[in-house]
Amino acid sequence: MTSHVRHITIDCADAYALGSFWAQVLGAPLSDEDLPGDPEALLETPGAAVLFVQVAEKKQSKNRVHLDIQPHDRSRDEEVERLLALGATLVGDHRRPNGRGWATLADPEGNEFCVECSAAERAVLSGTRLPVTADDVTTAVRLAVDVLATAPADRWEARAGSLEWTCWETAEHLGDDLFAYAVQLGPRTPPLDREVPFRWAPDREGGPHNAVFADRAAGPAGLLATLEASGALLASMTRTTPPGARSYHGYGISDPEGFAAMGVVETLVHTHDLAEGLGLEWAPPAALCDRALARLFPDAPAGGDRWAVLLWATGRAELPGHPRRTAWRWDGRPLEDQTASSAG
Repeated sequence: MTSHVRHITIDCADAYALGSFWAQVLGAPLSDEDLPGDPEALLETPGAAVLFVQVAEKKQSKNRVHLDIQPHDRSRDEEVERLLALGATLVGDHRRPNGRGWATLADPEGNEFCVECSAAERAVLSGTRLPVTADDVTTAVRLAVDVLATAPADRWEARAGSLEWTCWETAEHLGDDLFAYAVQLGPRTPPLDREVPFRWAPDREGGPHNAVFADRAAGPAGLLATLEASGALLASMTRTTPPGARSYHGYGISDPEGFAAMGVVETLVHTHDLAEGLGLEWAPPAALCDRALARLFPDAPAGGDRWAVLLWATGRAELPGHPRRTAWRWDGRPLEDQTASSAG
């Protein structure tokens, strides 16, 4: 047995005030039990929570341990400006003219931390693609749920786009896909030759084969809750499974990033099907489509409208200069495995 980091604990003079600053930095909430003047404040963050503890001693010198943070949706320099506006101070500027490097800041009590380049900036600097992440799964599912929540309650039995299923069945199928990708990563030794043996069966002849069904008595809100819950399962498994793990999929033995990308693609294109049936508008972020295409459809045309390319890649739309696909499949294998196979 081993140990894990439960809290990163920071000594301070005012636990609630400093915790509130870091809550804005990390976009995470303080515990509902914490109030101004309390001797402790807990910031719930993925992985290990940050605990602020009031002490009488003042900070004496540079911290021997510090936090390195990486912005998700903005550049390093934009994040530095945001944090300075929140009350941080610039301690050391190690940013280089070529875009590399970092900035060392201090929080309102003088604790040093560093702001690194975003993942997108790192990809550009290193000439590599930007991976699909657990956050991408969460983003895709939440965007889909927010759009689908606006659908009229009486439209859910309509046919979903070009599919033979109703909108209700298609949303159930999408949630079941996300669930299936999550559980495929669950065993200590994930299977390489088969799916984890849940029982999949249709609710009616011609319906999707699912292991997960929503309680119809809960209505559309309940249906979307099951979809969001399945998405959270996949995001959690993607985040916590070692990157080198492999598990079976019919379109190639895959890794956690691959299953995340599958979940993103399923969410984006099935929400397209649902939007057609429900009479909604749906246009996911181009960058999200691009990351999914790069991971699962590396031979897809470069450039152009990335959402249009993803719809073409999954047989749902025409693309100028390319024949429409009547059959399609992604390649779930990690890109290095695809390269090795091609070389062999």
